Amino acid sequence: MLPISKRACRIRRAACALLAVVISGLGTEALASEFSLSSSDLEANGSIGMKHVFNGFGCEGENISPALSWSQPPPQTQSFALLVHDPDAPTGGSGWWHWLMVDIPVSSSRLTTGAGRSNGSGLPPGARQIRSDYGTPGWGGPCPPVGNAPHRYTFTLHALKVKTLELPPDPSAALVGFMVNSQSLGKASFTSFYGR
Repeated sequence: MLPISKRACRIRRAACALLAVVISGLGTEALASEFSLSSSDLEANGSIGMKHVFNGFGCEGENISPALSWSQPPPQTQSFALLVHDPDAPTGGSGWWHWLMVDIPVSSSRLTTGAGRSNGSGLPPGARQIRSDYGTPGWGGPCPPVGNAPHRYTFTLHALKVKTLELPPDPSAALVGFMVNSQSLGKASFTSFYGR
């Protein structure tokens, strides 16, 4: 019989080898089913064009929401929620919410350019837009203060484990964020920039 130290050493090596095989297999599966979000109108880490910039508050953009598409959500997904946030807005720490949408049906895999109209006419059936920090539902484009460094605009799509979120008629962005995060199975995101 081997001394304890040598035997323990061999057992550890075998366990490590087995663990490496398992991790390797999980890594391949994780890569094959990676939840992703992208836009044909915006480049990740690129600049946001005037087409999508807010029209008001001194900004003169067209305020058209960008197209978004996603793939490979978690298999248990029942619906999606979209949150678009500027963490750099000078609001005392809360940032600025530019677009909030919940109850996006699980059958959806994209939003077309302009889907974020305030009247909801471009939404997938059943989807619901929440009031942004501009005070109205729908897309509200970037409009940072003049002279600021370019702000970050983070687009995050959450895969949710429920078909609909139980929200009051006019919830705050903070409540929406809390409810979305409490029901999230996973998220995909990218960030683009705009400054003036």
